[in-house]
Amino acid sequence: MTRLTLRHELPFVTVKVVHRGNAIEVDMLLDTGSASTLLNADIAATIGIVPEPEDRLRTLRGVGGREVVFARYVDRVEVEGEGLDAFELEIGGMDYGFDIGGILGMDFLRTAGAIVDVGALTVSFSSE
Repeated sequence: MTRLTLRHELPFVTVKVVHRGNAIEVDMLLDTGSASTLLNADIAATIGIVPEPEDRLRTLRGVGGREVVFARYVDRVEVEGEGLDAFELEIGGMDYGFDIGGILGMDFLRTAGAIVDVGALTVSFSSE
């Protein structure tokens, strides 16, 4: 079970992203209202995730407007050891008016079997 922290009254969790053997821990917004998982482009670049000619571009639409991102498969995305291998992230600028490393979306939460308890401010996984 992992404790969530509140920032701006929103739940954040530390997420480990591994790409081509390089790893980074990122504080991400845990967002059940987001269909996909998104990583801040500046943070992604620190572990070698930069745009490449073969990357697919996508346009995300949400409450904050539109944002163009590129998609990339990474080796692993995990929360305290529970995670998914060969997981596709979207990488974008994430200029939302406050510091944010990424968004952990429903694609990860559902596939990983996350159980979010907003009363206790925790996330656990069905495999625990």
